[in-house]
Amino acid sequence: MIRSMTGYGRARETVNGRDITVEVRSVNNRYLDCAVKMPRAYLFAEDAVKSLIQRAAARGKVDVFISVDAAGANEIVVSVDQPLAAAYLEAVRSIGGALGLDAGVSALQIARLPDVLTLSKAEEDVESLTGDLCAVLEEALAAYTRMRETEGARLAADILGRLDTIEALVAKVEVRSPQTVAEYRAKLLERMQEVLESASIDESRILTEAALFADKVAVDEETVRLRSHLGQLREMLQSSGSIGRKLDFLIQEVNRECNTIGSKASDIEIARYVVDLKAEVEKIREQVQNIE
Repeated sequence: MIRSMTGYGRARETVNGRDITVEVRSVNNRYLDCAVKMPRAYLFAEDAVKSLIQRAAARGKVDVFISVDAAGANEIVVSVDQPLAAAYLEAVRSIGGALGLDAGVSALQIARLPDVLTLSKAEEDVESLTGDLCAVLEEALAAYTRMRETEGARLAADILGRLDTIEALVAKVEVRSPQTVAEYRAKLLERMQEVLESASIDESRILTEAALFADKVAVDEETVRLRSHLGQLREMLQSSGSIGRKLDFLIQEVNRECNTIGSKASDIEIARYVVDLKAEVEKIREQVQNIE
């Protein structure tokens, strides 16, 4: 199934106390251009994120936005300096004994003394955090891919319809082209009769001139190649993978054949068909620019 280069996907999950939101969006681009915006504290996961994007998209300008709310995560560790607490307690008891005072003291009182309790940030498991971010990213990419496939199916249907129109116009050119030769021969005979009046007309000269004209305006080779290109385009539209560049190349070839037919045409009717052909080709070219 072909895919559009334009798409959007979003996912939000709470994983290990972290509220993770990922958005993926893309527009047309000749090559894959991926930009990731995420909190600086999680930049260690950027390479893994880009790797997933490269597996999901072959072309396009892809922007990934990742936000993390770690309010629910256990990121603070409380440490107790047991030797220091014991030293404080021994000092308090010593003071009480020396002064004849009650040395009763609670754990909370000891805990409030300087440096008994220290707060520090929990050591992060980089691999685990990267896995959490990538899991949410994969959900967003799944939605992103579905949207691109849906749009790709629409593009393919539109292009296939235009290929049918082009094929019908080519058939008209093929029918009309031999008629222009017969009409040229008849006009040539009429003109020679007017010039020569009663003199006899060299029939072989008429046939030679008509043959030269037929060779000059013949478009058989162009229409055969056109039909071949149309067949290839249909096959490619039924395939999967990144085919945008191949389609673009083939459309250029189709346009070249149409231009050649137009340059050979000396008939108003064929010229009109060529105008219609080029209009359809241009519309297909615009659509192809959206295909991955």
